[in-house]
Amino acid sequence: MIQYYFLLGVRSLRRNPVLTALMVLILAVGVAASVSTLTILHVMSGDPIPAKSERLIVPRMDNGPTKGYTPGDRDGDEMSYRDAVNLLASGQGDRRTAMRGVDGAIEPARKDLPIFTAEGLTPTRDFFAMFEVPFVYGGPWSEADDKNGADVVVLSRKLSERLFGSANPVGQRVRMLGFDYAVVGVYGDWKPVPRYHRIIGGPGAFGSEDEYYIPFHNAIRHEFGQSGNMNCSAERAPGYQALLDSECIWIQFWFELHAAADRPQLQAWLDAYAAEQRKLGRMQRAAPNELFNVMEWLEEQKVVGKDSRLSAMLAFGFLLLCLVNTIGLLLAKFSVRAPEVGVRRALGASRKEIFTQFLIESAVVGLAGGILGLVLALGALALIGSISEQISVTTRMDWMMLLVTFIMSVAAAVLAGLLPTWRACQVTPALQLKSQ
Repeated sequence: MIQYYFLLGVRSLRRNPVLTALMVLILAVGVAASVSTLTILHVMSGDPIPAKSERLIVPRMDNGPTKGYTPGDRDGDEMSYRDAVNLLASGQGDRRTAMRGVDGAIEPARKDLPIFTAEGLTPTRDFFAMFEVPFVYGGPWSEADDKNGADVVVLSRKLSERLFGSANPVGQRVRMLGFDYAVVGVYGDWKPVPRYHRIIGGPGAFGSEDEYYIPFHNAIRHEFGQSGNMNCSAERAPGYQALLDSECIWIQFWFELHAAADRPQLQAWLDAYAAEQRKLGRMQRAAPNELFNVMEWLEEQKVVGKDSRLSAMLAFGFLLLCLVNTIGLLLAKFSVRAPEVGVRRALGASRKEIFTQFLIESAVVGLAGGILGLVLALGALALIGSISEQISVTTRMDWMMLLVTFIMSVAAAVLAGLLPTWRACQVTPALQLKSQ
């Protein structure tokens, strides 16, 4: 019977085609506005690495001076070189990585390519396993290279193809940042959204990918300048070694725990470390030491701002307005069918059957609106994504949002059809038959 009512609903689309088209269009526009906004919010607030998000931890300590300090204030989210080195040697967690940004000139061996500038990152070897970076060729540098700060590099696929074409470049050398680096690997399409590992000290949560990776200690050995945040609230002497010995904060750090249950143990170790440093005259602010997993870190950094949530609320408000208009149109559509309902009731159809038929017809309108709404939503997302590469990474619709589009459209149409359907069921058969 439901299948029969569904076919009736499809046929009813041809009745009053102008009225039907108007309903479908109103629903489609409301759904498209809501779904496109919801898609962006869904991408921005999604878990970028669900299998590990509770085990990847950012530590935060405060080593700033007490002069002019107001409790609760912070100079930044990075840490000093001294603390980063101590945490790397701590043995806490399964893996650890320190990282900082770097940029400089690349001198291609190809004569047809001019010198150009590229931005990269200087992590430790554990970075690649921690964040599940996929490799097209080769792999990470060795532990010995990591410790010695060897002149080795992992290229992005994009940079590799620019320098070497489609060939495997592992073993080749590239002149960059004033030194010759041996290529040990090429990583593939790795664009986590949001870029949780580089929210601070880089292009941001939705910025472009890093074009290469060199060892953390290599950048220190060559005394490369900083590309990213650096806060030196405390005075320091001039020179690179003075920077390393200072309380300037400019390095980001991540732990990978074996299990989320190990977090209290890491917290206890971090508190003990800070207490030990206070005995040495450091970290005199005695601010609380904090740990953040991936989703907590995204929330702390306000990756999804209030304006994004407000936009979603406004979009759903617009959908509600579309529903009100759809209710009025359905009332008009169903009211002209009162004689048909009266005849059906006189022939023995129950109110339940009438209600079911008309509600399914409303759902058919919603399904048609969902198809058109999906097309409009995809167009809107493509238009929004064309504004910039940074925005385009948030406008990708996945299968879940496709499903949400149709569920939302049909549910909206059914909801809008409740009142008109109930009104249709109240038709008195005798009055309708007498008027014929």
